[in-house]
Amino acid sequence: MQVELPEKRYYGIGEVARAFDVNTSLIRFWEKEFDILQPKKNAKGNRKFTPEDIRNLELIYHLVKERGFTLEGAKVHLQQHKKGTLDKFDLIRKLQGIKSELLKIKESL
Repeated sequence: MQVELPEKRYYGIGEVARAFDVNTSLIRFWEKEFDILQPKKNAKGNRKFTPEDIRNLELIYHLVKERGFTLEGAKVHLQQHKKGTLDKFDLIRKLQGIKSELLKIKESL
């Protein structure tokens, strides 16, 4: 899944939920379940997600929604293979971007 968000320092929970096409409650639930998600909160308690948080959310989404991990399985996987998982995930994301660009070129021919 490619998340389309504009370049910003902070994102609100609503725009993050729309980008992932999930409910805001799921984002809040994942925040409680996964230690790697640490969005900042303002004085009102509104969550502000950084680009690093978005990257971690993409990884969690990939493991849970696309690869079918259970929440416990995803937690264990992230704890045991954090560095390797992030590297592989970045590579997969780049290859998916290249594939989509090549498909666009193919359609235009």
